[in-house]
Formats: sequence, C-alpha cells, structure tokens
Amino acid sequence: MNNTISLVIVSHSRLVAEGVADMAKQIVADAVPVAWTGGTVDGQLGCNADAISEAINSVWTPNGVAIFVDMGSTELNSEVAIDMLPPEKAKVVRIIDAPLVEGVIVASYKAIAGGNLKQVELAANELNHAGG
Repeated sequence: MNNTISLVIVSHSRLVAEGVADMAKQIVADAVPVAWTGGTVDGQLGCNADAISEAINSVWTPNGVAIFVDMGSTELNSEVAIDMLPPEKAKVVRIIDAPLVEGVIVASYKAIAGGNLKQVELAANELNHAGG
C-alpha cells in the first residue's frame, strides 16, 4: 500500500462529480485513490450520506481522506457520513473548505507530490484567500 491520501468528490450532480474526479484521475493516474458520488439514483440533483460513506470507504487509507464538496447539503451529508465511520477511520477524514474544481486540482498535485492530509488541506484552503 502506498503512503498517499485519498480524494473523494461530492456534488449534487453526478456529471459534475464524475467530471471533477476524471480531472483528478488524469493528474494522479493510479498513484492517489479517487472516488466520487453525486446525484440521486434516478438521475436528479441531490446527495445522500450513505453514498458518501460508500465513496469514503472505497478509498479509505490510514493516511487520510480529503473530501471536496460543491455546496450546501453535500457538506452536511459528508459530515453525517464521517459520523457513520468508526472513530479510528473518522479521525483521518476531512472536508476541505475550497472551491470544488480548483481545490481538487491543487489537492491532486499536492497528494501526488507526497503531501499529507494537513498539507493538502492547507494548500486547498489557500484558494479561499488568493486574489482577495
């Protein structure tokens, strides 16, 4: 097993989540695990904690999981999904406060360079303060 963190992309839209994950996978190839979830089972906009929990568990690593969300309830549902995890897993899962696309791109490059969860979080958070 490698020493990288994992990335989870959560959006209200299946297409947005899949597209952002595709961008990340083109950067990291197989070096960083990437999962995504978005939309409802019938193709509408939405999200749910169970699907987010499944995405987290599919790429979970003791090195950490960085979750990127688009807005509103995706963050709330991600928090619920983290609460559903056993405490030893939950302690290394973070919702990153950064713009979805830009945050995932920065995190992808930082993770591929060997950045830990805190370094990835700091790099992505800097996007909120850039150009202000």
